[in-house]
Amino acid sequence: MKSTVEHLSPTRVRINVEVPFDELKPDFDRAYKKIAQQVRVPGFRPGKAPARILEARIGRAPVLDEVVNNAIPVKYQEAVVSSEDVKPIGQPDIEVTEIADGERLAFTAEVDVRPEIELPELDGLAVEVDETEVTDEEVTEQLDQLRARFGTLAGVERPARTGDFVQIDLSASVDGKEIEEATTTGFSYEVGQGGLIEGIDEALEGMSAGEEKTFTSQLVAGEHAGADAEITVKVTTVKERHLPDADDEFAQLASEFDTLDELKADLRERLGRSKRMEQATQARDRLLEKLVEGTEVPLPESVVQAEVDNRLHDAVHAFDHDEERFAEFLASQDRTREQFDTESREEAEKAVRYRLVLDALADKEEVSVNDQELTERILYQAQQYGMAPEQFVQQIQQAGQIPAIYQDVRRSKALITAVRAASVTLPNGDAVDLSDLLGPDDEETTVEEAPAGSDEADAEATDGAGTEEAASGEDGGTGSDATGETADAKA
Repeated sequence: MKSTVEHLSPTRVRINVEVPFDELKPDFDRAYKKIAQQVRVPGFRPGKAPARILEARIGRAPVLDEVVNNAIPVKYQEAVVSSEDVKPIGQPDIEVTEIADGERLAFTAEVDVRPEIELPELDGLAVEVDETEVTDEEVTEQLDQLRARFGTLAGVERPARTGDFVQIDLSASVDGKEIEEATTTGFSYEVGQGGLIEGIDEALEGMSAGEEKTFTSQLVAGEHAGADAEITVKVTTVKERHLPDADDEFAQLASEFDTLDELKADLRERLGRSKRMEQATQARDRLLEKLVEGTEVPLPESVVQAEVDNRLHDAVHAFDHDEERFAEFLASQDRTREQFDTESREEAEKAVRYRLVLDALADKEEVSVNDQELTERILYQAQQYGMAPEQFVQQIQQAGQIPAIYQDVRRSKALITAVRAASVTLPNGDAVDLSDLLGPDDEETTVEEAPAGSDEADAEATDGAGTEEAASGEDGGTGSDATGETADAKA
């Protein structure tokens, strides 16, 4: 087999392949065997008719079609492997240019490829991260959040205000027709929490038990997403939360510590660790931005378009892929489809640019991923999706996603390699040592898996050492239904 490569652009090549028919003998054998199973020839058992009899009966063309269709993918892969500088991304466009029966098969394959990217030297890069000093106000805020978990709810005979917990019945109608999926009763909600329905907090403020109010809001999901709806809310109960005193007794209830000072010291230490993790995340993200800003990255159009298509698919999926409803939703957000398409392309180009830079960095630093690292990432993602590891593995195998996860781990390790080599400083110029957070050079760090602001980081900062979950109690005791109310509202 002969193959040559033409570089059409920094991101696209044409591979010219010529295969002598002698190399196709195994493909012909397989083709005859397959066709013999499908064609009944008098005097021969299924699959036993000789090649010349088959060709006499059905002609040469079906045999050639079968051979060519099976041989081209294999020969294309062989050509790619033999061309070490070609790294395809995406599917090739194949064109058969010649079938000279008995002599040769020739075809071309145009495909997008990873461009050659020249990266700056890592030890010349520098990034600045924030301070990690923990203030007294931040410790007090974390303590108050912990106290709230052990608070109690008590019914009150007054209008609701921000911070109160109310039990409500909700219904919605569009053009006078009630929307069943937007109807609920006995729903627990914290006034001022937000994230439920736009306008709900303003409506609830000042309402007393037994009162009902109607207001207009836009639905954001379901069949009527983007439509104006008449929302009716009825308050059945109003409760206020009482926090336990911040004293030694509370410290003993909420943690393993005997005194409030010990608990506050532990919260301060945890906040400090959280901020250190935030420093590492900042160093990672800001270094990647510098790498991308300082690097010329040609973008493969087919890869960018695939990213754009994925973003559009995800956006319209919530509207059952109804383009008209999606357009109505955009209009409700004072956005046009043209604006959405422009923003999607910009975001897609940025995402592809970042991935290409990280892939080039991983190649330059010869980053590899071992089975343990891949397994740990899969287990972590299974946990994030709330799935059993076996079920998650089965799904990603069926979807062919394991290579993508492998590549994500490789990119992560490559970026951490860059952070280790770069200069990281505080605003005052002092150097920051992140080695204890980045781990050994040959292991993947967990910095990106719990970035500052994530649920994991926040939980670590707010949960006192040895803190126990509060038990539910309707109107008193050591527990509180405040925890249950909040959980219900979030759900």
